[in-house]
Amino acid sequence: MAVEIACLADIVRVHGARQPESAAIIYAGRTTSYGALDRAASRTANALIAAGVRPQRRIAHLDKSSDVFFELLFGAAKANVVMVSVNWRLAPPEVVQIVNDADAEVLFVGSEFFPVIEKVRDELSKVRRIVALDGIHPEWEAFSAWVAREAPIDPGLPIEPGDTAVQFYTSGTTGLPKGAELTNRNFTAMLPHWTREWLLAPGVPNLVCLPMFHIGGAGWGIAGLYAGATNHVVREFIPSQILETIQRERLQVMLLVPAMILFLLQAPQIGETDLSSLRLIVYGAAPIPAELLKQAMAIFPCGFQQVYGLTETTGAITVLPPEDHDPGDPGKLLSCGYAQEGVELRIVGDDGRDMEPGKVGEIAVRSVQVMGGYWKLPEATARAVQSDWFFTGDAGYLDDKGYLFIYDRVKDMIVSGGENIYPAEVESALFGHPAVADVAVIGVPDDRWGESVKAVVVKKSGSQVTPGELIGWARERIAGYKLPKSIDFVEALPRNPTGKILKRELRKTYWDDRERQVN
Repeated sequence: MAVEIACLADIVRVHGARQPESAAIIYAGRTTSYGALDRAASRTANALIAAGVRPQRRIAHLDKSSDVFFELLFGAAKANVVMVSVNWRLAPPEVVQIVNDADAEVLFVGSEFFPVIEKVRDELSKVRRIVALDGIHPEWEAFSAWVAREAPIDPGLPIEPGDTAVQFYTSGTTGLPKGAELTNRNFTAMLPHWTREWLLAPGVPNLVCLPMFHIGGAGWGIAGLYAGATNHVVREFIPSQILETIQRERLQVMLLVPAMILFLLQAPQIGETDLSSLRLIVYGAAPIPAELLKQAMAIFPCGFQQVYGLTETTGAITVLPPEDHDPGDPGKLLSCGYAQEGVELRIVGDDGRDMEPGKVGEIAVRSVQVMGGYWKLPEATARAVQSDWFFTGDAGYLDDKGYLFIYDRVKDMIVSGGENIYPAEVESALFGHPAVADVAVIGVPDDRWGESVKAVVVKKSGSQVTPGELIGWARERIAGYKLPKSIDFVEALPRNPTGKILKRELRKTYWDDRERQVN
Protein backbone atom coordinates (compact mmCIF):
# COMPACT_ATOMS: atom_id res chain seq x y z
CA MET A 1 0.00 0.00 0.00
CA ALA A 2 2.76 2.43 0.93
CA VAL A 3 4.29 2.18 -2.55
CA GLU A 4 0.97 2.75 -4.30
CA ILE A 5 -0.12 5.74 -2.21
CA ALA A 6 2.08 8.67 -3.18
CA CYS A 7 -0.34 11.51 -2.35
CA LEU A 8 -3.62 12.07 -0.51
CA ALA A 9 -5.67 11.55 -3.68
CA ASP A 10 -4.24 8.02 -4.03
CA ILE A 11 -5.91 6.95 -0.77
CA VAL A 12 -9.38 6.85 -2.32
CA ARG A 13 -8.05 5.72 -5.69
CA VAL A 14 -6.31 2.65 -4.24
CA HIS A 15 -9.08 1.59 -1.85
CA GLY A 16 -11.77 2.48 -4.37
CA ALA A 17 -10.21 -0.11 -6.67
CA ARG A 18 -9.14 -2.62 -4.03
CA GLN A 19 -12.23 -2.75 -1.80
CA PRO A 20 -14.95 -0.71 -3.54
CA GLU A 21 -17.85 -2.19 -1.56
CA SER A 22 -16.20 -1.90 1.87
CA ALA A 23 -17.48 0.83 4.20
CA ALA A 24 -15.15 3.82 4.28
CA ILE A 25 -17.28 6.21 6.36
CA ILE A 26 -20.37 5.75 8.50
CA TYR A 27 -22.02 9.01 9.53
CA ALA A 28 -25.51 9.77 10.87
CA GLY A 29 -26.87 6.45 9.58
CA ARG A 30 -25.30 6.86 6.11
CA THR A 31 -22.65 4.47 4.86
CA THR A 32 -20.23 5.56 2.13
CA SER A 33 -18.21 2.78 0.50
CA TYR A 34 -14.65 3.29 -0.69
CA GLY A 35 -15.84 3.07 -4.29
CA ALA A 36 -18.52 5.69 -3.70
CA LEU A 37 -16.04 7.97 -1.89
CA ASP A 38 -13.62 7.69 -4.81
CA ARG A 39 -16.35 8.62 -7.30
CA ALA A 40 -17.62 11.48 -5.11
CA ALA A 41 -14.08 12.85 -4.85
CA SER A 42 -13.80 12.82 -8.66
CA ARG A 43 -17.06 14.75 -9.04
CA THR A 44 -15.90 17.30 -6.48
CA ALA A 45 -12.51 17.65 -8.16
CA ASN A 46 -14.16 18.29 -11.52
CA ALA A 47 -16.50 20.85 -9.96
CA LEU A 48 -13.53 22.70 -8.47
CA ILE A 49 -11.74 22.65 -11.82
CA ALA A 50 -14.89 23.89 -13.59
CA ALA A 51 -15.12 26.70 -11.03
CA GLY A 52 -11.66 27.86 -12.08
CA VAL A 53 -9.78 26.83 -8.95
CA ARG A 54 -6.26 26.17 -10.17
CA PRO A 55 -3.78 23.71 -8.63
CA GLN A 56 -2.32 24.80 -5.27
CA ARG A 57 -4.95 27.49 -4.76
CA ARG A 58 -7.05 27.39 -1.56
CA ILE A 59 -10.64 26.53 -0.69
CA ALA A 60 -12.17 26.88 2.78
CA HIS A 61 -14.58 24.72 4.79
CA LEU A 62 -16.70 25.94 7.72
CA ASP A 63 -18.81 23.25 9.35
CA LYS A 64 -18.70 20.54 11.96
CA SER A 65 -17.59 17.01 11.07
CA SER A 66 -19.46 14.98 8.46
CA ASP A 67 -18.99 12.47 5.65
CA VAL A 68 -19.21 15.32 3.13
CA PHE A 69 -16.03 16.81 4.60
CA PHE A 70 -14.09 13.84 3.24
CA GLU A 71 -15.72 14.09 -0.19
CA LEU A 72 -14.49 17.66 -0.26
CA LEU A 73 -11.06 16.86 1.16
CA PHE A 74 -10.30 14.12 -1.38
CA GLY A 75 -11.94 16.06 -4.21
CA ALA A 76 -9.58 18.92 -3.44
CA ALA A 77 -6.71 16.43 -3.35
CA LYS A 78 -7.57 15.12 -6.83
CA ALA A 79 -7.73 18.70 -8.14
CA ASN A 80 -4.41 19.44 -6.36
CA VAL A 81 -6.24 22.18 -4.46
CA VAL A 82 -5.38 23.02 -0.84
CA MET A 83 -8.07 22.41 1.77
CA VAL A 84 -8.41 24.88 4.68
CA SER A 85 -10.91 23.84 7.35
CA VAL A 86 -11.82 26.81 9.55
CA ASN A 87 -12.38 26.47 13.28
CA TRP A 88 -16.18 26.70 13.59
CA ARG A 89 -15.86 27.98 17.16
CA LEU A 90 -14.33 31.26 16.01
CA ALA A 91 -16.09 34.60 16.14
CA PRO A 92 -17.05 36.07 12.72
CA PRO A 93 -14.07 38.50 12.55
CA GLU A 94 -11.70 35.60 13.23
CA VAL A 95 -13.29 33.53 10.45
CA VAL A 96 -12.79 36.46 8.06
CA GLN A 97 -9.12 36.73 9.03
CA ILE A 98 -8.38 33.08 8.26
CA VAL A 99 -10.42 32.84 5.04
CA ASN A 100 -8.80 36.02 3.73
CA ASP A 101 -5.30 35.07 4.85
CA ALA A 102 -5.65 31.78 2.96
CA ASP A 103 -6.79 33.60 -0.21
CA ALA A 104 -9.63 31.06 -0.34
CA GLU A 105 -11.55 31.24 -3.62
CA VAL A 106 -14.50 28.98 -2.78
CA LEU A 107 -16.06 28.69 0.66
CA PHE A 108 -18.11 25.64 1.69
CA VAL A 109 -20.36 26.36 4.65
CA GLY A 110 -22.77 24.21 6.64
CA SER A 111 -26.29 25.48 7.41
CA GLU A 112 -25.48 25.88 11.09
CA PHE A 113 -22.98 28.58 10.11
CA PHE A 114 -24.98 30.40 7.43
CA PRO A 115 -25.58 33.32 9.86
CA VAL A 116 -21.85 33.71 10.47
CA ILE A 117 -21.04 34.05 6.76
CA GLU A 118 -24.11 36.19 6.02
CA LYS A 119 -22.79 38.66 8.59
CA VAL A 120 -19.31 38.95 7.04
CA ARG A 121 -19.89 38.08 3.37
CA ASP A 122 -18.78 41.49 2.10
CA GLU A 123 -15.49 41.23 4.00
CA LEU A 124 -14.35 38.00 2.30
CA SER A 125 -11.90 39.51 -0.15
CA LYS A 126 -10.98 36.55 -2.38
CA VAL A 127 -14.06 34.31 -2.14
CA ARG A 128 -15.71 34.06 -5.57
CA ARG A 129 -18.30 31.42 -4.72
CA ILE A 130 -20.06 30.13 -1.61
CA VAL A 131 -21.50 26.61 -1.61
CA ALA A 132 -24.03 25.38 0.97
CA LEU A 133 -22.94 21.99 2.28
CA ASP A 134 -26.44 21.19 3.54
CA GLY A 135 -29.80 22.88 3.91
CA ILE A 136 -31.26 25.43 1.52
CA HIS A 137 -29.90 28.94 1.11
CA PRO A 138 -31.59 31.56 -1.08
CA GLU A 139 -28.30 32.65 -2.70
CA TRP A 140 -25.79 29.83 -2.36
CA GLU A 141 -26.01 26.67 -4.44
CA ALA A 142 -26.27 23.36 -2.61
CA PHE A 143 -23.19 21.15 -2.64
CA SER A 144 -25.22 18.16 -3.88
CA ALA A 145 -26.41 20.11 -6.95
CA TRP A 146 -23.00 21.68 -7.50
CA VAL A 147 -21.25 18.31 -7.82
CA ALA A 148 -24.12 16.51 -9.59
CA ARG A 149 -23.33 18.32 -12.86
CA GLU A 150 -19.89 16.70 -13.02
CA ALA A 151 -18.86 13.22 -14.17
CA PRO A 152 -17.31 10.79 -11.63
CA ILE A 153 -14.17 10.57 -13.77
CA ASP A 154 -10.81 11.10 -12.10
CA PRO A 155 -9.19 14.22 -13.58
CA GLY A 156 -5.75 12.67 -13.12
CA LEU A 157 -3.93 15.95 -12.60
CA PRO A 158 -0.19 15.77 -11.85
CA ILE A 159 0.55 16.02 -8.12
CA GLU A 160 4.03 16.41 -6.65
CA PRO A 161 5.12 15.05 -3.24
CA GLY A 162 6.07 18.58 -2.18
CA ASP A 163 2.70 20.08 -3.14
CA THR A 164 0.68 21.36 -0.19
CA ALA A 165 -2.28 19.07 0.58
CA VAL A 166 -3.96 20.76 3.53
CA GLN A 167 -3.42 23.94 5.54
CA PHE A 168 -4.20 24.11 9.25
CA TYR A 169 -4.22 27.35 11.19
CA THR A 170 -2.30 26.84 14.35
CA SER A 171 -0.22 27.90 17.29
CA GLY A 172 0.71 31.52 17.59
CA THR A 173 1.37 33.36 20.83
CA THR A 174 1.89 36.74 19.25
CA GLY A 175 -0.21 38.15 16.48
CA LEU A 176 -2.57 35.93 14.54
CA PRO A 177 -2.74 32.17 13.86
CA LYS A 178 -0.38 30.92 11.15
CA GLY A 179 -1.28 28.59 8.29
CA ALA A 180 0.86 25.46 8.51
CA GLU A 181 1.24 23.91 5.05
CA LEU A 182 1.26 20.10 5.19
CA THR A 183 2.43 18.42 2.02
CA ASN A 184 1.59 15.11 0.39
CA ARG A 185 5.08 13.93 1.37
CA ASN A 186 4.42 14.81 5.02
CA PHE A 187 1.41 12.48 5.07
CA THR A 188 2.82 9.62 3.01
CA ALA A 189 5.97 9.61 5.15
CA MET A 190 4.10 9.23 8.42
CA LEU A 191 1.04 7.12 7.55
CA PRO A 192 2.64 3.69 6.85
CA HIS A 193 4.29 3.55 10.26
CA TRP A 194 1.63 5.22 12.37
CA THR A 195 -1.33 3.27 11.02
CA ARG A 196 0.44 0.09 12.16
CA GLU A 197 1.09 1.62 15.60
CA TRP A 198 -2.60 2.52 15.85
CA LEU A 199 -3.83 -0.98 14.83
CA LEU A 200 -5.68 0.53 11.87
CA ALA A 201 -6.30 -1.98 9.06
CA PRO A 202 -8.97 -2.85 6.48
CA GLY A 203 -12.38 -3.16 8.11
CA VAL A 204 -11.26 -2.13 11.62
CA PRO A 205 -14.05 -0.04 13.24
CA ASN A 206 -12.43 3.33 14.06
CA LEU A 207 -13.93 6.37 15.79
CA VAL A 208 -13.27 9.84 14.29
CA CYS A 209 -14.53 12.35 16.85
CA LEU A 210 -12.19 15.34 16.91
CA PRO A 211 -13.06 18.42 14.82
CA MET A 212 -11.83 18.58 11.23
CA PHE A 213 -9.99 21.89 11.67
CA HIS A 214 -7.65 19.98 14.01
CA ILE A 215 -4.81 17.67 12.92
CA GLY A 216 -6.23 15.20 15.44
CA GLY A 217 -9.56 15.18 13.60
CA ALA A 218 -8.75 15.41 9.91
CA GLY A 219 -5.39 13.68 10.36
CA TRP A 220 -6.92 10.75 12.26
CA GLY A 221 -9.65 10.41 9.64
CA ILE A 222 -7.04 10.42 6.87
CA ALA A 223 -5.07 7.73 8.73
CA GLY A 224 -8.14 5.51 9.07
CA LEU A 225 -8.94 5.87 5.37
CA TYR A 226 -5.30 5.27 4.40
CA ALA A 227 -5.48 1.96 6.29
CA GLY A 228 -8.79 0.98 4.70
CA ALA A 229 -10.59 1.00 8.07
CA THR A 230 -14.31 1.55 8.65
CA ASN A 231 -14.43 5.08 10.03
CA HIS A 232 -17.32 6.14 12.25
CA VAL A 233 -17.46 9.93 12.00
CA VAL A 234 -19.46 11.89 14.60
CA ARG A 235 -20.54 15.50 14.13
CA GLU A 236 -19.46 16.47 17.61
CA PHE A 237 -18.37 14.79 20.83
CA ILE A 238 -21.36 13.90 23.04
CA PRO A 239 -20.24 11.37 25.69
CA SER A 240 -23.50 9.39 25.89
CA GLN A 241 -23.60 9.03 22.10
CA ILE A 242 -19.93 8.02 21.94
CA LEU A 243 -20.51 5.26 24.49
CA GLU A 244 -23.58 4.09 22.60
CA THR A 245 -21.56 4.00 19.35
CA ILE A 246 -18.73 2.02 20.97
CA GLN A 247 -21.19 -0.64 22.07
CA ARG A 248 -23.38 -0.72 18.94
CA GLU A 249 -20.60 -0.63 16.36
CA ARG A 250 -18.07 -2.68 18.34
CA LEU A 251 -15.43 0.02 17.92
CA GLN A 252 -11.82 -1.07 18.32
CA VAL A 253 -9.71 2.07 18.03
CA MET A 254 -10.15 5.77 18.82
CA LEU A 255 -8.17 8.96 19.33
CA LEU A 256 -9.21 11.21 22.22
CA VAL A 257 -7.91 14.26 24.03
CA PRO A 258 -7.67 13.92 27.82
CA ALA A 259 -10.77 16.05 28.42
CA MET A 260 -12.78 13.58 26.32
CA ILE A 261 -11.53 10.68 28.42
CA LEU A 262 -12.66 12.55 31.53
CA PHE A 263 -16.12 13.23 30.06
CA LEU A 264 -16.58 9.55 29.14
CA LEU A 265 -15.61 8.46 32.66
CA GLN A 266 -18.11 10.95 34.12
CA ALA A 267 -20.99 9.84 31.86
CA PRO A 268 -23.74 8.02 33.80
CA GLN A 269 -23.87 5.28 31.13
CA ILE A 270 -20.23 4.25 31.49
CA GLY A 271 -21.00 1.47 33.99
CA GLU A 272 -23.58 -0.20 31.74
CA THR A 273 -21.72 0.16 28.43
CA ASP A 274 -20.12 -2.90 26.81
CA LEU A 275 -16.56 -1.72 26.14
CA SER A 276 -15.13 -5.17 25.42
CA SER A 277 -14.53 -4.51 21.70
CA LEU A 278 -11.97 -1.77 22.36
CA ARG A 279 -8.35 -2.63 21.60
CA LEU A 280 -6.59 0.74 21.77
CA ILE A 281 -7.24 4.29 22.97
CA VAL A 282 -4.73 6.77 21.59
CA TYR A 283 -4.60 10.08 23.42
CA GLY A 284 -2.73 13.32 22.96
CA ALA A 285 -3.04 17.06 22.12
CA ALA A 286 -2.63 17.90 25.82
CA PRO A 287 -0.89 16.31 28.82
CA ILE A 288 -3.02 13.99 30.93
CA PRO A 289 -3.11 13.99 34.73
CA ALA A 290 -1.69 10.70 35.99
CA GLU A 291 -4.70 10.06 38.25
CA LEU A 292 -7.13 10.48 35.35
CA LEU A 293 -5.09 8.04 33.27
CA LYS A 294 -5.13 5.48 36.09
CA GLN A 295 -8.93 5.79 36.38
CA ALA A 296 -9.32 5.33 32.63
CA MET A 297 -7.07 2.28 32.59
CA ALA A 298 -9.21 0.72 35.31
CA ILE A 299 -12.45 1.23 33.33
CA PHE A 300 -11.49 0.71 29.66
CA PRO A 301 -10.37 -2.89 28.95
CA CYS A 302 -7.81 -1.98 26.29
CA GLY A 303 -4.36 -0.64 25.67
CA PHE A 304 -3.57 3.05 26.05
CA GLN A 305 -1.06 4.87 23.88
CA GLN A 306 0.06 8.47 24.34
CA VAL A 307 1.34 10.46 21.37
CA TYR A 308 3.03 13.84 21.22
CA GLY A 309 3.21 16.04 18.18
CA LEU A 310 2.12 19.30 16.65
CA THR A 311 0.24 20.45 13.61
CA GLU A 312 3.60 21.47 12.16
CA THR A 313 4.86 17.87 12.46
CA THR A 314 1.75 16.40 10.78
CA GLY A 315 0.75 15.13 14.20
CA ALA A 316 2.40 12.40 16.23
CA ILE A 317 6.18 12.09 16.49
CA THR A 318 6.58 10.23 19.80
CA VAL A 319 4.71 7.33 21.37
CA LEU A 320 4.31 5.94 24.87
CA PRO A 321 3.07 2.42 24.02
CA PRO A 322 0.62 0.33 26.05
CA GLU A 323 3.41 -1.71 27.65
CA ASP A 324 4.76 1.50 29.24
CA HIS A 325 1.40 2.28 30.85
CA ASP A 326 2.07 0.73 34.23
CA PRO A 327 0.03 2.24 37.09
CA GLY A 328 2.81 1.09 39.39
CA ASP A 329 5.33 3.27 37.54
CA PRO A 330 3.79 6.76 37.76
CA GLY A 331 7.04 8.39 36.68
CA LYS A 332 6.85 6.86 33.22
CA LEU A 333 3.19 7.86 32.89
CA LEU A 334 4.38 11.48 32.87
CA SER A 335 6.40 10.81 29.71
CA CYS A 336 5.02 11.20 26.21
CA GLY A 337 7.26 8.41 24.96
CA TYR A 338 10.15 8.11 22.57
CA ALA A 339 10.83 9.24 18.99
CA GLN A 340 9.30 7.13 16.27
CA GLU A 341 10.54 5.86 12.92
CA GLY A 342 12.04 8.71 10.89
CA VAL A 343 12.01 11.16 13.79
CA GLU A 344 15.01 12.70 15.59
CA LEU A 345 14.71 14.72 18.79
CA ARG A 346 17.01 17.25 20.44
CA ILE A 347 16.72 19.30 23.62
CA VAL A 348 18.29 22.69 22.93
CA GLY A 349 19.45 25.19 25.55
CA ASP A 350 19.34 28.97 25.36
CA ASP A 351 22.87 28.94 23.96
CA GLY A 352 21.86 26.66 21.06
CA ARG A 353 23.69 23.64 22.45
CA ASP A 354 22.19 20.24 23.13
CA MET A 355 21.24 19.61 26.76
CA GLU A 356 22.29 16.56 28.73
CA PRO A 357 19.70 13.93 29.71
CA GLY A 358 17.43 15.26 32.44
CA LYS A 359 18.12 18.92 31.63
CA VAL A 360 15.22 21.10 30.39
CA GLY A 361 15.42 22.95 27.09
CA GLU A 362 13.39 23.55 23.95
CA ILE A 363 12.26 20.44 22.07
CA ALA A 364 13.46 20.36 18.45
CA VAL A 365 12.54 17.72 15.88
CA ARG A 366 13.91 16.67 12.50
CA SER A 367 11.67 14.52 10.32
CA VAL A 368 10.09 14.25 6.90
CA GLN A 369 6.87 14.94 8.81
CA VAL A 370 7.84 18.59 9.41
CA MET A 371 5.59 20.98 7.49
CA GLY A 372 6.49 22.66 4.24
CA GLY A 373 6.30 26.03 6.00
CA TYR A 374 3.95 28.72 7.25
CA TRP A 375 1.77 30.15 4.46
CA LYS A 376 3.05 33.56 3.29
CA LEU A 377 5.30 33.86 6.37
CA PRO A 378 8.88 33.15 5.27
CA GLU A 379 10.43 34.87 8.30
CA ALA A 380 8.31 32.90 10.76
CA THR A 381 9.16 29.71 8.86
CA ALA A 382 12.87 30.53 9.03
CA ARG A 383 12.64 31.11 12.79
CA ALA A 384 10.78 27.85 13.38
CA VAL A 385 12.78 25.60 11.03
CA GLN A 386 16.55 25.98 11.28
CA SER A 387 18.87 23.62 9.38
CA ASP A 388 15.99 21.12 9.01
CA TRP A 389 15.24 21.21 12.75
CA PHE A 390 11.78 22.41 13.78
CA PHE A 391 11.77 24.23 17.12
CA THR A 392 8.49 23.34 18.79
CA GLY A 393 8.23 26.08 21.41
CA ASP A 394 7.69 23.35 24.01
CA ALA A 395 10.15 22.85 26.86
CA GLY A 396 11.05 19.39 28.03
CA TYR A 397 13.83 16.93 28.65
CA LEU A 398 14.96 13.50 27.51
CA ASP A 399 15.90 10.86 30.07
CA ASP A 400 18.88 8.56 29.62
CA LYS A 401 16.68 6.04 27.75
CA GLY A 402 15.38 8.57 25.23
CA TYR A 403 11.93 9.10 26.77
CA LEU A 404 10.60 12.63 26.32
CA PHE A 405 9.05 14.57 29.20
CA ILE A 406 7.15 17.81 28.57
CA TYR A 407 7.84 20.40 31.24
CA ASP A 408 6.52 23.77 30.12
CA ARG A 409 5.59 25.81 27.07
CA VAL A 410 8.28 28.15 25.83
CA LYS A 411 5.67 30.16 23.94
CA ASP A 412 3.14 30.46 26.82
CA MET A 413 0.52 28.53 24.86
CA ILE A 414 -2.60 27.51 26.76
CA VAL A 415 -4.06 24.08 25.91
CA SER A 416 -7.62 23.73 27.18
CA GLY A 417 -9.54 20.58 26.28
CA GLY A 418 -7.06 19.89 23.47
CA GLU A 419 -7.56 23.34 21.90
CA ASN A 420 -4.67 25.77 21.53
CA ILE A 421 -5.44 29.24 22.88
CA TYR A 422 -3.12 32.15 22.17
CA PRO A 423 -2.80 34.48 25.20
CA ALA A 424 -2.06 37.49 22.99
CA GLU A 425 -5.51 37.28 21.39
CA VAL A 426 -7.28 37.18 24.75
CA GLU A 427 -5.10 39.98 26.09
CA SER A 428 -5.88 42.13 23.05
CA ALA A 429 -9.61 41.62 23.57
CA LEU A 430 -9.41 42.69 27.23
CA PHE A 431 -7.00 45.57 26.72
CA GLY A 432 -9.62 47.55 24.84
CA HIS A 433 -11.84 47.87 27.91
CA PRO A 434 -11.66 51.42 29.30
CA ALA A 435 -11.04 50.18 32.85
CA VAL A 436 -8.04 47.95 31.98
CA ALA A 437 -4.56 49.36 32.45
CA ASP A 438 -2.60 46.12 32.05
CA VAL A 439 -3.39 42.47 31.53
CA ALA A 440 -1.68 39.11 31.26
CA VAL A 441 -3.36 35.84 30.33
CA ILE A 442 -2.08 32.48 31.54
CA GLY A 443 -3.25 28.88 31.77
CA VAL A 444 -4.05 27.52 35.22
CA PRO A 445 -4.80 23.93 36.30
CA ASP A 446 -8.32 22.72 35.57
CA ASP A 447 -9.41 19.19 36.45
CA ARG A 448 -12.02 19.20 33.69
CA TRP A 449 -10.16 20.83 30.77
CA GLY A 450 -6.51 20.30 31.72
CA GLU A 451 -5.99 24.05 31.75
CA SER A 452 -8.35 26.99 31.82
CA VAL A 453 -7.80 30.60 30.81
CA LYS A 454 -7.13 33.09 33.60
CA ALA A 455 -6.68 36.82 33.09
CA VAL A 456 -4.64 38.82 35.60
CA VAL A 457 -5.72 42.45 35.31
CA VAL A 458 -4.47 45.80 36.57
CA LYS A 459 -7.32 48.32 36.71
CA LYS A 460 -6.87 51.95 35.75
CA SER A 461 -6.71 54.30 38.70
CA GLY A 462 -10.20 55.11 39.95
CA SER A 463 -11.89 52.59 37.64
CA GLN A 464 -14.36 49.98 38.79
CA VAL A 465 -15.09 46.81 36.82
CA THR A 466 -16.13 43.28 37.68
CA PRO A 467 -14.83 40.00 36.25
CA GLY A 468 -18.25 39.38 34.70
CA GLU A 469 -18.19 42.72 32.91
CA LEU A 470 -14.74 42.04 31.46
CA ILE A 471 -15.72 38.54 30.30
CA GLY A 472 -18.84 40.01 28.67
CA TRP A 473 -16.68 42.60 26.90
CA ALA A 474 -14.35 39.90 25.57
CA ARG A 475 -17.29 37.72 24.47
CA GLU A 476 -18.13 40.30 21.80
CA ARG A 477 -14.63 40.07 20.35
CA ILE A 478 -13.32 36.50 20.54
CA ALA A 479 -14.64 32.94 20.45
CA GLY A 480 -16.33 31.59 23.55
CA TYR A 481 -13.77 28.85 24.20
CA LYS A 482 -11.01 31.49 24.46
CA LEU A 483 -12.79 33.53 27.14
CA PRO A 484 -11.21 33.78 30.60
CA LYS A 485 -12.86 31.41 33.03
CA SER A 486 -11.62 33.57 35.88
CA ILE A 487 -10.10 37.02 36.41
CA ASP A 488 -7.85 38.18 39.25
CA PHE A 489 -7.08 41.83 39.95
CA VAL A 490 -3.56 42.88 41.01
CA GLU A 491 -1.76 46.16 41.67
CA ALA A 492 0.99 45.46 39.09
CA LEU A 493 2.25 42.71 36.79
CA PRO A 494 5.78 41.33 37.22
CA ARG A 495 8.03 42.47 34.38
CA ASN A 496 11.69 42.14 33.51
CA PRO A 497 13.95 45.18 32.95
CA THR A 498 12.95 45.38 29.29
CA GLY A 499 9.24 45.39 30.15
CA LYS A 500 8.36 41.82 29.25
CA ILE A 501 5.73 40.27 31.51
CA LEU A 502 7.19 37.41 33.55
CA LYS A 503 4.41 34.92 33.01
CA ARG A 504 6.34 32.14 34.70
CA GLU A 505 6.26 34.22 37.87
CA LEU A 506 2.51 34.73 37.49
CA ARG A 507 1.93 31.03 37.02
CA LYS A 508 3.83 30.04 40.17
CA THR A 509 0.91 31.02 42.39
CA TYR A 510 -1.35 28.55 40.63
CA TRP A 511 1.12 25.79 39.75
CA ASP A 512 3.32 25.61 42.87
CA ASP A 513 1.86 22.30 44.03
CA ARG A 514 2.26 20.69 40.60
CA GLU A 515 5.25 18.69 39.36
CA ARG A 516 5.24 20.37 35.96
CA GLN A 517 3.90 23.54 34.39
CA VAL A 518 1.37 21.77 32.17
CA ASN A 519 -1.65 19.73 33.25
